[in-house]
Amino acid sequence: MTGEIAQTAEAESIGSDASLLLVDDDGPFLRRLARAMETRGFAVEIAESVAEGLAKARARTPKYAVVDMRLQDGNGLDVIEAIRERRDDTRIIVLTGYGNIATAVTAVKLGAIDYLAKPADADEVYAALTRKPGERAEVPENPMSADRVRWEHIQRVYEMCERNVSETARRLNMHRRTLQRILAKRAPR
Repeated sequence: MTGEIAQTAEAESIGSDASLLLVDDDGPFLRRLARAMETRGFAVEIAESVAEGLAKARARTPKYAVVDMRLQDGNGLDVIEAIRERRDDTRIIVLTGYGNIATAVTAVKLGAIDYLAKPADADEVYAALTRKPGERAEVPENPMSADRVRWEHIQRVYEMCERNVSETARRLNMHRRTLQRILAKRAPR
């Protein structure tokens, strides 16, 4: 009986249009998340590339979307733009392993409602997708480390320089190769 009540509550928070597009190039993660979202009541479509995400978004623009920022064939922000061109009420979450403030701001300006760093689990994704407008996300228990703050600053300057490595290195007073090594690594925790 409690399972039926939980499913009813989930269906109510999703609404009548439960279409969800998941775009991520990490196949195992994508399929695991798709199964988890289907059990929560979503009608899930998956895409493993920007091209596939664009095609599916244009064929049937979803009510919900979870889009990875960096994909093998391009930037997930292109998928967000395509969705926004066709539907302005889609609830879009950006999911990335390369999280930084500058790209989060860009994603929100393009229409994303939230920005989650990988590894995010299905509960976090579901909570972000179904959060009511104006409802605040929970504050993280652990603040950013000094290494993470430094990395965020470098990423912000890199985005301000329109992803030009030489100009970013000049502004940060850093050797270009050192900057390239930093940019190639994942964000510190």
